[in-house]
Order: sequence, then C-alpha cells, then structure tokens
Amino acid sequence: MNNAFSVITELIKLREKPLIVAIDGRCAAGKTTLAERLRGLTGCNLIHADSFFLRPEQRTEERLNTAGGNIDYERLANEVLLPLKNGEAFFYRPFNCKTMGFSDGIRVEPNALTIVEGSYSCHPALWEFYGLRVFVTVDPEEQLKRIERRNGADALTVFRERWIPLEEKYFAALNIAERCDCLLDTGN
Repeated sequence: MNNAFSVITELIKLREKPLIVAIDGRCAAGKTTLAERLRGLTGCNLIHADSFFLRPEQRTEERLNTAGGNIDYERLANEVLLPLKNGEAFFYRPFNCKTMGFSDGIRVEPNALTIVEGSYSCHPALWEFYGLRVFVTVDPEEQLKRIERRNGADALTVFRERWIPLEEKYFAALNIAERCDCLLDTGN
C-alpha cells in the first residue's frame, strides 16, 4: 500500500484546492486505513460515508433494490458536500447503525483537503463534488479473511450474504471502479 499511498499523495498535491477526495471500494479493502493515513499526513477533514447509511424508515424494498441505494446520498450531498464545495463550515449528525439513531453532531470547518471515505461515496449522485476519486479493492478470499478478523465469524455470514452482494451490485451496475481516477489493490 505504501507505493499507492505515495501516488495518491502526489495526485492530491497536483489538484486544485480546496479538494474533495472520495475513497470508495470493497469492504475490508483498506479504505479507512488509507483515509486515516492521509489525514495523519495532511491534517485534512475526514468524513465517513458509513455515517450516512439509510435510517430504518428509508429502507424500503425499492430503495434497497437500487444499485447504491442503501446510503443516504441525498443527505451526504446536502449536509456535507454542498457546503464543502462552497467553502462553508457545516454541521452533520452521523447515523449509527448499531443504535439505529443519530450520534452527536459534528462541526466541520473548511479545509484545503477533505476526504469522504467509504462504500458508496462515489455514487453518481455525488460524483460531481469530487476532484479525485480512488477505488480500493481486494481479492474476495483476502476480503473474507479480513472481515472475519475485524468483525468476527458471526458477522462474516452477514457480510457474505448481504453487504458484499449489495456492494458488488453497486460496483457493477454503475461502473464505479472503471470510472475512478485511481485504482488501489491492497490484496498483496
């Protein structure tokens, strides 16, 4: 990952500021790790797309059957990306999937660099906000090993049967990896 990390940091330096970067990709591929390293290096703002999963009342069969539909991309665009694009401070409340409610609010000040990391962050409804889009991938066998290590054996079944198929549907239907500016394979 170090070589790819160097490439990404160089790409960030070349882009205009303020810059909003999306880091999308497969679960357990290393999106959060990459984003945290970049934050440590640059002092950037970091927004987790996981904070914008659908609330229970939004989880309709129609919405969940839509590629990339299990994220509240409308709220992410309006509460975070639009203010960032306009260079404004903003406030948002992360949605917590464990409690199925909102966590305490977070105030974010403008910064030369903001990273939005997480699955579905490159949804076409959000595409125009980003100056750089990164797709992080991992081979399926390594992905499952990482998920089991990170989340445990019980959660692995849920990922295998529910979350991974939803992600793969999104990636395939919307050509996410092919459209991104940079592809990072963390499988080795």
